[in-house]
Amino acid sequence: MEHRSHFQFPELERWLNERRVTEVECLVPDLTGVARGKILPREKFTADRGMRLPEVVVAMSVTGEYPDEGPYFDVVNRNDADMHLAADPGTVRIVPWAVDPTAQVIHDCYDRHGRLVPFAPRSVLRRVCDLFAQKGWNPVVAPELEFYLVARNTDPDQPLRAPVGRSGRAETSRQAYSIDAVNEFDPLFEDVYAYCEKMELNVDTLIHEVGAGQMEINFFHAAPLGLADEVFLFKRIVREAALRHDMYATFMAKPIAGEPGSAMHVHQSLVSAETGRNLFSNEDGTPSREFYWWIGGLQKYTPAAMALFAPYVNSYRRLSRFTAAPINMQWGVDNRTVGIRSPVSPPQARRVENRVIGADANPYVALAATLACGYLGIERRIEPTPECTGNGYQSPYALPRSLGEAVAMLRAEQDLAEVLGKEFLTVYAEIKDLEHEEFMRVISPWEREHLLLHV
Repeated sequence: MEHRSHFQFPELERWLNERRVTEVECLVPDLTGVARGKILPREKFTADRGMRLPEVVVAMSVTGEYPDEGPYFDVVNRNDADMHLAADPGTVRIVPWAVDPTAQVIHDCYDRHGRLVPFAPRSVLRRVCDLFAQKGWNPVVAPELEFYLVARNTDPDQPLRAPVGRSGRAETSRQAYSIDAVNEFDPLFEDVYAYCEKMELNVDTLIHEVGAGQMEINFFHAAPLGLADEVFLFKRIVREAALRHDMYATFMAKPIAGEPGSAMHVHQSLVSAETGRNLFSNEDGTPSREFYWWIGGLQKYTPAAMALFAPYVNSYRRLSRFTAAPINMQWGVDNRTVGIRSPVSPPQARRVENRVIGADANPYVALAATLACGYLGIERRIEPTPECTGNGYQSPYALPRSLGEAVAMLRAEQDLAEVLGKEFLTVYAEIKDLEHEEFMRVISPWEREHLLLHV
């Protein structure tokens, strides 16, 4: 595999020419993780192109709205100012489903003075990674991303249902870790793996999760920015492959009532940039102070970061008792009932798994936030609570139960604002308030069913 992480633009142009690329998709991840940008003919994609997009493009709600007034405009220019896009040459990949040779390149967003736009998701993760670099630390992450395959559904008033597989039947029962259940969708996953190989994504294993039609893909551990890019691109791959097989792939946190939700569990460790040693283990193999402080940081700051880990009203439907999702921030070794799990592993692979994050989270924002929590834990030397050796579901709820509550907690947390950037959190909180207000204007089927004639 050609290593592109240190590409400069001349190498990028050579790469495009060797593959006879005719079009280039210039991608920018927005707050929701949606791919925004422009498509250019290859000959127009040059180092001095000076491509621009309005600032609001990366700072909109999931419905494409933004506030009319308020603190949002203390950060975002009221005059609809442009961002200047700069290609990250190391992110270039072929679009495997395109008819003509097409490349996709992820871009960073700068203002006209050459500064990273602070509320662009990729900028936030870069900011956090820079803080670790200043300490001589290399954070290492490995996401596990769950999603559902569902039958095509063009009517949002109708519930989702499992798709029909090769057998001609839809799943009606839970098939956790079933090989045959995965094989029901072999043609689709052959496309997914072929696309991933063409795009050189570090995908590891594919398993069938607990829910009917629910799958999980694991990524090999790597540096955060590159893996956030891969999760961002992988979501495009799965959605595209599913459509080609007459079904949908959804990363909603709780798409189907009565079925488990979908998470993005993130394994995290910390390595010395100088020695390459895992800083979560002492020389004698025992857990280090940094390991415990990292857990302490996750415990202290995750409740305030929940609007970043669970970004939509639907996200909080997943986080309920006895549904394979955490309800508090207890921690334990080899314990899947808690919010923070430490898998059994040799000292060089000791790591912490954040099990709170939803599959609907923006990968750049979620990785930045979980790393920020761990960073603050070490910086503040926060001791964790005693290890939970029992069932974490038996303990009380200790996380926000709604988006509105989560956004209020995020606004009140100054330590996270210092690490993630006050401008970003201002824009993010304003957008989440807007989405919550939009949702509250919708009358649900439950309300019509139970309140219409009974109250």
